[in-house]
Amino acid sequence: MAQDFSMHVIARIHTDFATKFGVPRQSGLVEELESTVVFEPEYRNADALRGLEGFSHVWLVWVFDQAIRETWSPTVRPPRLGGNTRLGVFAPRSPFRPNPLGLSSVRLLGTEKAEQGTGLLVAGADLMNGTPIFDIKPYIPYCDCHEEATGGFTDTAGEFLLNVEFPEELLNSLPVEKRSAAIGILSHDPRPSYQRKPDRVYGLTFAGFDIRFRVSEDVLTVVEV
Repeated sequence: MAQDFSMHVIARIHTDFATKFGVPRQSGLVEELESTVVFEPEYRNADALRGLEGFSHVWLVWVFDQAIRETWSPTVRPPRLGGNTRLGVFAPRSPFRPNPLGLSSVRLLGTEKAEQGTGLLVAGADLMNGTPIFDIKPYIPYCDCHEEATGGFTDTAGEFLLNVEFPEELLNSLPVEKRSAAIGILSHDPRPSYQRKPDRVYGLTFAGFDIRFRVSEDVLTVVEV
């Protein structure tokens, strides 16, 4: 018998992504990205974090709050396959699911005092700013890491890094602590897989800056900040 359950938002993550364009496709791809998980008032209890400091990574269970729909489809078009191939909704990590839940593994850097209260400082998150967090669980290496695992269609999805040409005078427009992360994001090619026009200028909003770039073959060139 089907049942409905209610869940509570326990925290929200503060990141440098105001829009979904440019957000890494998976967690851990850009380790230089630092974010803060800030707990909602009723969950700001230091006792709830006791023992978590012993783990290097944690799982974030969150919701695709910008992709909630009333209905669902049994098939979706994964962007990494060009947006033309349909797969079952449970094969890719599409946000358009019966329950729009996301799961991200991030590095736990420690705790941080924020204006809204004590938060967890994490690295490598793939979430938009303000994304609601439903749960936080420790990453346990001996059971969460499977060396024999295969990646299905992602094994042949053609993941590669672009060479980023970021002119020094433009790179210097960014705060020093944001530069490595910006280059890492751009190297993973934030464009949709079905858009490959070398003359098109794309815009990426990151840390409050509008980074505009072109891509020709395997070289991404920043043209304006």
